[in-house]
Amino acid sequence: MSDKTRIAVVGATGAFGMKHLDGLANIDDAVVTVVSGTQQEKTQAVADQYGVPTAVVGLDAVLERDDVDAVILATPTGVHASQTQAVLAVGKHVQVEIPLADSLADAEATLAQAEASDRVVMVGHTRRFNPSHQLVHNRIAAGEFGVQQMDVQTYFFRRTNTNAKGEPRSWTDHLLWHHAAHTVDLFAYQAGKIVQANAIQGPIHPELGIAMDMSIQLKSESGAICTLSLSFNNEGPFGTFFRYIGDTATYIARYDDLFTGKEEQIDVSDVAVSMNGIELQDREFVAAIREGREPNSSIRQVIDCYRVLGALEEQLA
Repeated sequence: MSDKTRIAVVGATGAFGMKHLDGLANIDDAVVTVVSGTQQEKTQAVADQYGVPTAVVGLDAVLERDDVDAVILATPTGVHASQTQAVLAVGKHVQVEIPLADSLADAEATLAQAEASDRVVMVGHTRRFNPSHQLVHNRIAAGEFGVQQMDVQTYFFRRTNTNAKGEPRSWTDHLLWHHAAHTVDLFAYQAGKIVQANAIQGPIHPELGIAMDMSIQLKSESGAICTLSLSFNNEGPFGTFFRYIGDTATYIARYDDLFTGKEEQIDVSDVAVSMNGIELQDREFVAAIREGREPNSSIRQVIDCYRVLGALEEQLA
């Protein structure tokens, strides 16, 4: 292995592609050698901004390169599974942004290819890495806290097809396969395997063809329950807000920040080497490659999330 793990970021001009570039800039063992986008001019501008030597268009132009050890896919949901499989087929490590797929069949097919490979294959389930959720997880592991209930709100105001930067999007986001995936996986990570799941959804948007409101109930093998409310119709702060109700405490998590049930902020600055969940996610990816081990949030570890989503999709149909 070279002194640094050489990484290509595909989808580099999007909101999350740039978040990954910001995080990777702080990782000594990694270097971004290539960025890829859909338009050369925009991609070159990102390359110039981050000091990346090569800008290309499309994934194929990345796969053929010998200066790339690993690929981070920050691309549209609908191509996540096929692109992950394409990266594995040429023998490169891959981290794909959440969700792994937008169907259970594609998720299972990608798992099968990952298990047949000796490459590191990781899915960007960022909530596992946010310092706020890490602190709760550490206390659960130490036997200091047990989840009884999680109450989660995932709210956006997105009645048109726009991305996190407010720009027009060429593909349609999905409350179930993308936004619910964060909470379904996190609930299982914190409270145990999910044994019961139910869902209802509101009206289908006439142009986008998706439900703009959804409610999901989950129960884990520990007996803990989770209520998840999702909406693209909410006028207010963007994002997901988690309330952990437990046997010894109540916690409220907002991305990388954590509060008590009385809204007293908890210092999480010493939980990890960074306060940035995306950077911590990328650090795990690079470390797993260099140490030759399975990463936290490998496909094997998160596949049950997609099995639950597949079952919920059948209910909603």
